Amino acid sequence: MFLIGLLAILGTRLITAKKTFAGFSLTGKGKIAVIEVEGIITQSRDTIKTLYEYKDNTNIKAIIVRIDSPGGGVGPSQEIYAELQKLKDKKLLIASMGSVAASGGYYIACAADKIFANPGTITGSIGVIIEFANIEELLGKIGLKSVVIKSGKYKDILSPTRELKEDEKALIQSVIDSIHGQFIDAVALGRKMPRKKVADIADGRIFSGEQAKANGLVDELGTLQDAIAFAAARTGLNADSDVIRPEKKRISVLDYILDESISKITDVLLRNRTSAQFILPN
Repeated sequence: MFLIGLLAILGTRLITAKKTFAGFSLTGKGKIAVIEVEGIITQSRDTIKTLYEYKDNTNIKAIIVRIDSPGGGVGPSQEIYAELQKLKDKKLLIASMGSVAASGGYYIACAADKIFANPGTITGSIGVIIEFANIEELLGKIGLKSVVIKSGKYKDILSPTRELKEDEKALIQSVIDSIHGQFIDAVALGRKMPRKKVADIADGRIFSGEQAKANGLVDELGTLQDAIAFAAARTGLNADSDVIRPEKKRISVLDYILDESISKITDVLLRNRTSAQFILPN
């Protein structure tokens, strides 16, 4: 019962723990908004909610997406990218990379009008991965056998209890190749680069910020403050006083412990799931 109760609490916290947006007093000539994308990208809801708050507010003149993420799920990364693309006609959109903005984190950055990275930022990792464990031999050693009843030939294609067949590997590879092509297209469009040039370096390799700039993947080497200063100069605002951020919610010690537990659980689940990921592997 304790476990059930704990899971119920954790489930509630999964819904509420990441809600950090609060209302702002947006009076004056205009504002530059900073939105943070941090950690493994497991969902897009909170980021998109904040973007909707800003999209139709004429007082928001520029949005800076501060990215510190190794990537994550394909779906959430593409949803955030798509919503950012919709903003570009209304707002100046800047991406600022922290210590890491790789794979899905870089995918999101490609929606921006301009990308800033630190010289030592880890970025790139333009690729897709599906990873799963095979425990067939372990089950055999302890005397367990998996029994599968299915409705289609490929319904258990990523079962951890048996080896993949060659035709199954080919099918999974075709899915990976399709999603990889979508990633390449997004980079080529966002960076205004020839698709072949992107494809030549879209093999999962990582770059430092300095290397990324040399390869056309980022525009400027600079900090978040440099990105803010650029946005201020472009919009005629003050980099010191015209910047807003979603308000961080004050949390109790219990909230902190639960949030940390959720983060760890989500990380484990994501790294062991069999859906395609835009993520920098450990």
